[in-house]
Amino acid sequence: MDHFLYRNGALHAEDVPVADIAAEVGTPFYLYSTATLTRHFKLFEEALSPLPHLVCFAMKSNSNLAVVKTLGDLGAGVDVVSIGEYLKAKAAGIPAERIVFSGVGKTRGEMRIALEGGLRQFNVESEPELHALSEVASGMGLSAPITLRVNPDVDAKTHEKIATGRKEDKFGIPIARARDVYAEAARLPGIEVVGIDVHIGSQLTELAPFEAAYGKVAELTRTLRADGHDIRRLDLGGGLGIPYARSNAAPPLPTDYGEMVKRTVGDLDCEIEIEPGRLISGNAGILVSRVIYVKGGEDRTFLILDAAMNDLIRPAMYGAHHDIVPVTEPEPGIEPHSYDVVGPVCESGDTFAKGRQMPPVAEGDLVAFRSAGAYSAVMASEYNTRPMVPEVLVHGHQFAVIRARPTFDEMINRDTIPKWL
Repeated sequence: MDHFLYRNGALHAEDVPVADIAAEVGTPFYLYSTATLTRHFKLFEEALSPLPHLVCFAMKSNSNLAVVKTLGDLGAGVDVVSIGEYLKAKAAGIPAERIVFSGVGKTRGEMRIALEGGLRQFNVESEPELHALSEVASGMGLSAPITLRVNPDVDAKTHEKIATGRKEDKFGIPIARARDVYAEAARLPGIEVVGIDVHIGSQLTELAPFEAAYGKVAELTRTLRADGHDIRRLDLGGGLGIPYARSNAAPPLPTDYGEMVKRTVGDLDCEIEIEPGRLISGNAGILVSRVIYVKGGEDRTFLILDAAMNDLIRPAMYGAHHDIVPVTEPEPGIEPHSYDVVGPVCESGDTFAKGRQMPPVAEGDLVAFRSAGAYSAVMASEYNTRPMVPEVLVHGHQFAVIRARPTFDEMINRDTIPKWL
């Protein structure tokens, strides 16, 4: 469920007409709903009750300060994968004890900053990283709390580019080597083992891969405890998918996921950490764009928008589907038209959809890409020297620009011409 609904023929974000925001902010822009963010976070909170747990929002899905603060004020932790995300989380007011630092390529400099600022734990991805962290932490006279990310060799049955739990993927330590690496961690100075981490992929639409992975984690927990390790946290990752097309069958609900967690690892007396991103923020956002031209081709009609692949790269990168709807509600029973929906960037890949059946729209009309609150604004760029898309947050009858569109002067003045030119 989201809070982007038609009222009196106009698409609203909570209690604000989307067209009113477009008139003030200009297009294209991202638009997020506080009520939807809140509802989705609370669904996970309820799903994991009464287990001791922490829901850590995966900041890589949406790292806007206002979005992160909204969730942090509800009690969320965050999962960060760079020192930039770590510093943003701190700036948004997330307490250090609720920040989990993941990622396969943490540098010594990043480790040092996180240790100085404090954090809940590092999710360590490799033996070289483990030794580097030991060196940094012991050199600072500190002890780094860690989990080791194990790779369970479970195929999540998701897109090739977002699968992370197979043996050929770059993430984690092979689960067959886990006992040896945990033994090494216990011997190293500056390292405190606190738990196990696993993450098998993103946009999963079935529970079976999770259950297979968590079963392996439960077995590993018992083995490591028998070896003398104090395993008290299980970071189970994220990855639960959302329906990008409203006609698609819905993925499992957080309540179903929570029951599966309780069934597989609930008897281990561990604190459970999960890292949902997409399911919290994905349907909490839309991308609003305006039709520049409706162009007739030889065998198709092109709908040319002012949004482009640099604003929403998922369709070009993954072949991803987003429902695209007019901001003015179509009349009941209106005959759909087939469009190739494209942007203005000079790339054939700047295509959002081909042969998409949509209500007829005209030059100047507004359209909205649904399910654009995750992996959308965060992946945007200024390709073709196009300004980054602004982000807007709605709260009831209020809305605010939470990241402004840069001016062309601001963009140009970031570059420096050397003295010899």
